[in-house]
Amino acid sequence: MDGAQPPSGQLNNSFNTLMVSGDEQSQQPQDAGNETSFTNWKDLPMELLLRIISLVGDDRIVIVASGVCTGWRDTLGWGVANLSLSWCQDHMNDLVMSLAHKFTKLQVLSLRQIRAQLEDSGVEAVANNCHDLRELDLSRSFRLSDLSLYALAHGCPHLTRLNISGCSNFSDSALVFLSSQCKNLKCLNLCGCVRAASDRALQVLHLLYHCMLELALIPAVLVLQAIACNCGQLQSLNLGWCDSITDKGVTSLASGCPELRAVDLCGCVLITDESVVALANGCPHLRSLGLYYCQNITDRAMYSLAANSRVRSQGRGWDAAVKSGGSSKDRERDGLASLNISQCTALTPPAVQAVCDSFPALHTCPERHSLIISGCLSLTSVHCACALHPHRAGRVILSNHAY
Repeated sequence: MDGAQPPSGQLNNSFNTLMVSGDEQSQQPQDAGNETSFTNWKDLPMELLLRIISLVGDDRIVIVASGVCTGWRDTLGWGVANLSLSWCQDHMNDLVMSLAHKFTKLQVLSLRQIRAQLEDSGVEAVANNCHDLRELDLSRSFRLSDLSLYALAHGCPHLTRLNISGCSNFSDSALVFLSSQCKNLKCLNLCGCVRAASDRALQVLHLLYHCMLELALIPAVLVLQAIACNCGQLQSLNLGWCDSITDKGVTSLASGCPELRAVDLCGCVLITDESVVALANGCPHLRSLGLYYCQNITDRAMYSLAANSRVRSQGRGWDAAVKSGGSSKDRERDGLASLNISQCTALTPPAVQAVCDSFPALHTCPERHSLIISGCLSLTSVHCACALHPHRAGRVILSNHAY
């Protein structure tokens, strides 16, 4: 729960000297000239209430407090920007519908569920009231249908982060329409959305990025679903276990979304080297790539990643960086920092070692372990620079505990 930042000074003094009488009768403070006395919790100044709520740090208290009186309800509705209802084990949909109209200034809302409770009516209530929403977590909402995505598209156009992982009922048409309205999307989690995350959806994202001036060339059905969309800002996309995704869709994605930093293709069993080559060529800022169980990936994909290493192409490999005097942080700032190739059994040690050598931020050592090769027994000989420069790993451990 994040509230508005209250001013210091008088607020701090009031907070420190707050006195509440148990019998609802005013009690005089020791120094009436310097201290403030409140005879009822409802008399709390708005900034002080937000300070108290923020210190409690429990969103359940926020909900209870919003029901004390209209003054508290309005104060919290104005000041609370971050709310999580993921703790709710029963009747989450009823709770969301009862609260949405109170917290109209929400920017971050988590509705993640262990057991599916949320329904379209709850999401529609959020969309109809929380128009400033930036981040929304709907993961594991198995009961939701396309109606929820259409409601969000109309009511929450400022979304930048959306997690709908596990929402298997959403269609690609609804996803495309959402992306056409939420033009600021930067992080999108579609893990397990087997219907929504299709090649067709990815190709539309690509078409809309490149063809806004050539709308006549786009099929009419695609124009109706996603006109005026700009997906060039997308930085993180999770397509894990969307097993209908093919190279055609990933290639379109890489071409249309050059700002991508993180892509998870774990379990996308149909993709081949073509997808990795497209990402290596089209996404120069790529920092994280998940290829778990993508068993069609071969050495060609690894060599493509190595060849496109920004670090190596700038002559900033490990040894060169050491000679040039660059700091460890500078050496690891660019290029891949996380690569999961577990169960990619067709890969050979030379190809994977080439990737590891090209990206100083990839580690096989226990301290970092950002190059994940479990299940690939043939790759046990692959090692990061820490094996040759033990002092490097030591500095990493110290830096991780610096704070």
